[in-house]
Parts: sequence; structure tokens; C-alpha cells
Amino acid sequence: MRKIDIILSLITGEGVAWLFIWLIKKSALESIFLNWLLPILFPFLALLGLWVAYLIGKRYLVIFQLAKFFLIGALFALFDLVILNFLIGYFEIAQGVLYSVFITISFIIANSVKYIADKYWTFKKYEKEGTGIEFTGFFIVTLIGGGIHIIIASLIVNGLGPQFGILPVVWANIGKILAITIASVWNFAGYKFLVFKK
Repeated sequence: MRKIDIILSLITGEGVAWLFIWLIKKSALESIFLNWLLPILFPFLALLGLWVAYLIGKRYLVIFQLAKFFLIGALFALFDLVILNFLIGYFEIAQGVLYSVFITISFIIANSVKYIADKYWTFKKYEKEGTGIEFTGFFIVTLIGGGIHIIIASLIVNGLGPQFGILPVVWANIGKILAITIASVWNFAGYKFLVFKK
């Protein structure tokens, strides 16, 4: 594994830990034990998971690519969620049509720079030839993934609505996280077999 693999896995694990801590605080289930455990545990688990994928990837490259894709996806998902929560907090709206607008805005901003990370880190595609076609393919796959993402998040948040007494702002984040996870399956397949194929 390279240094960049280690650094990105630790940063992502730390970011995910703080997202969980924030969600736990918002749901009134705060635990001092988790507040100090998660920032230590999650970076370690992210690094361990990537290292295991790296070992398996020596034989099956797609496993290591998949692990890096989900790791970089998690990093950009955090960025996406920060933007979403800023918009929710600023406008004090966590449901309805504006929620769908907010997830669209946060998705576009976060994915505008994800192309570079996926191209050079996840799939190690350094060729400059055909970059315009490649970026267009990335944009189309991402746009379809964005549609999947927005529809699923909107259905969960606006169609289903908060469940089990969960606060609307926490439910908005749950809807976003589930949508990101489902859309990521489409995105990985599209990037791997259509955009960054070798």
C-alpha cells in the first residue's frame, strides 16, 4: 500500500467517526464512551479494511479498487453531508421540496471534484488521451447515479417520513446515507466497466 492509501483511509475513518458522533448527539443518545472510542476505532477499521482489500487485491484487483472506491466515496459523502447539513441548518428545513433541492446542490458540489480522485487514485488511469470523452462518460454515469441518489433520498425522507421517533434532521441524514450507498453500486460498475476501463 502507498502512503496516500494510508492517509486517506485514516482521514475518512476519522470523518465518519465524527459524523456518527454528531448524529448520536442529534438523536439524544449521546455517550461519552463513544465520543472518545469512535475517533480511535473508525480510522483503525478503515485502515485495516483497506489493508485486507489490498492483500486480496494482489490476486483480484477489483477488490482493492472497490475498497478504494468506497473509501473515496465515503470521504466525498462526508463532504456532501456537511454541505447538506449546512443548508438544512441555515434554512431550518429538513423535508419537502427544498430538501430535494438541498440534496441536489450538495451532490453536484461533492461530485464536481470526485472525478479526479476516482481517475487517479481508485482506478489509476493516468493516460491523458481521450480525457474529454472519459469525463463525459463520468458525468453521464454520475448524473444517472445522482438521479438514483436523489429519488431514493427523497422517497425515504419525503415519502416515508421520519420513523421510530427519529428527529427529522437525523432522518434526513439517514435518507441521504442510504441513497449514497445504493447509488454507489451503480457508480462503481459504471466507472469500472464504462468510464475507466483499460
